[in-house]
Formats: sequence, structure tokens, C-alpha cells
Amino acid sequence: MKIIVIYNSETGFTKRYAKWIAEASGADCIEYSVAKDKSMDDYDAIIFGGWASAGGISKLKWFKDNIDRWTGKKLIVFCVGASPIDNPDIDPALKKNFTESEYDRVNVFYCPGGLNYEKMSFKSKFLMKMFVKTLSLKKNKSEQEKEMVKIVSNSYDISDIKYIEPILECLKD
Repeated sequence: MKIIVIYNSETGFTKRYAKWIAEASGADCIEYSVAKDKSMDDYDAIIFGGWASAGGISKLKWFKDNIDRWTGKKLIVFCVGASPIDNPDIDPALKKNFTESEYDRVNVFYCPGGLNYEKMSFKSKFLMKMFVKTLSLKKNKSEQEKEMVKIVSNSYDISDIKYIEPILECLKD
């Protein structure tokens, strides 16, 4: 099976996962900026990775716009975000990125990454700082919200190669 991993990464977490998946599966691995102009005709499986942003997946529109052209191919999307893998909000958020028919055709996975304020764009850094400030000023915060303020106030890395296992299993099916 000929596989390609395409990724869009802002701070490096999605790129790290893409490289791990490509290495473990023997796939080609390219950045979205290169892939968007490349034919996918020679590939049996197309894996797209993007980072989570306000409930969306970066550059997913390009992938979704091509789903109908990729009939008969195994399609996988992985999203890398700052939440731990056990966050109950992840699955509903991922599903909202797809129509029902798209979700039926695409295998969707989540990989925890982290935050790297030093590598974030000004816009992303600003939005995160506003989120932290808003949550910090909220009265009667829940314990979960208090913990969230502590966690997202600084850079951290919770990425781990073990989170690619479900993606590799999906390729075998």
C-alpha cells in the first residue's frame, strides 16, 4: 500500500506526529503547502494532519474539498491539540468538522500535543492569552477551569509516539 502523510503544523507538534506516522508506516511525508498542488492518484491511503484551532482543524477545507476525488482510497485525518487524550469534549469537537457522509468515509483521530508559545504566530498567541485572561477573571470557576488556567498559562508538551498506534492499526484494516 502506497501511503502519504500530509501535515499542517504551526508549532511543531503536528509535524512530529506526521513524521512518526510516516516513519512507522513507510509513507511519504510532505507539508500541506507542497501537497495542495500535488496529485494523490498514486496513493492508496491519504493521511492528513492538522492542528486544533477553536474547535476546527487547520487546513481541513482542502482535504474535505478533495474527498470525492479520492474514492477508493483509505482516508485518515488526525488532529493535534493541547488537550489530554481523555478530554470528553474531543470527539464531539472532531465530529463537528465533518458532514455525516464525510465522517462515514474518513477515519478521524486525535493526538495530544501541547502548547509552544515561543513558536506560535502572534495571532494564536494573542488568542490563547485572551482565553487564559478571560478564564482567570471568571468568578466561581470550577476546579476543572482552575486547572485549565494553570495548564495553558505556559508552554508544555504531552505528545507521545504511542498515540499513533490507532492510526497504524487503521492502515492495516
